[in-house]
Amino acid sequence: MHRTLHLAGARAAGYVLRIQGDAAGSALEPFLRSFTFLRDAVIGVGSNRLLAKIYVEPDAIIAESPGALPVATLQYLYSSRYCQVDQVQQQAWDRFGRMPRGYAQVQAIHDWVRDTLKFQAGSSCTGTSVLETLRDQQGVCRDFAHTMITFCRALNYPARFVTGVDYGADVSYGPPDFHAYVEVFIGGAWYLFDPTGITQVNGLVRIGTGRDAAETSFATIFGPVLTGMPKVEYDAIDDPINGLALPGSTQLAVSTAD
Repeated sequence: MHRTLHLAGARAAGYVLRIQGDAAGSALEPFLRSFTFLRDAVIGVGSNRLLAKIYVEPDAIIAESPGALPVATLQYLYSSRYCQVDQVQQQAWDRFGRMPRGYAQVQAIHDWVRDTLKFQAGSSCTGTSVLETLRDQQGVCRDFAHTMITFCRALNYPARFVTGVDYGADVSYGPPDFHAYVEVFIGGAWYLFDPTGITQVNGLVRIGTGRDAAETSFATIFGPVLTGMPKVEYDAIDDPINGLALPGSTQLAVSTAD
């Protein structure tokens, strides 16, 4: 049986591997595992795609200068509807500008957002931007993401908003739900960050990306609609024999596709 498998943008140690086409999963997976630079990748064969998460030592990530950023990433440096970069730029440089450019600087932004804001369900609305979040010092996942994104952009790191699911969140937060997190472009790859701290980063599953929530909404409503709580279901596969392990805590930087 043949099926279409995709491995997009798996990066480690400066290598990029792209495979796209028809292949038998049982034959392709051992082939991928033969690459030594994928030894830290979690590779799993799904129903129609093969996905790899790359784990990298943070100290090994060398951030490019703003002038060397790929053109495709530049749109993620500008202000957007919920991320008014110009209005927090001075605060960002005052707080983090003395740090060397690199992964540690981005991690410091992540930690500050996580420690400064209080996660409070129902504390924001569709009009809440980073400015209101900083004023109120509370929000939900989208507000945490907007805050980290804005500060990263202010320091010349392309950063984008990601919608996904909250795998690994404590049950005290309620039933499984959609989730928002952040990807930041550092050293030629997009690295994952969850400034809420409620999920395992290596368990995040991307649904869509954009400059902020306005471009990556979970749903767009047209006309009168009776809404309710979404029902979100997902399962993590624990299959050590085939190299699939449950997501868990890691101090490594995690990168996936473009």
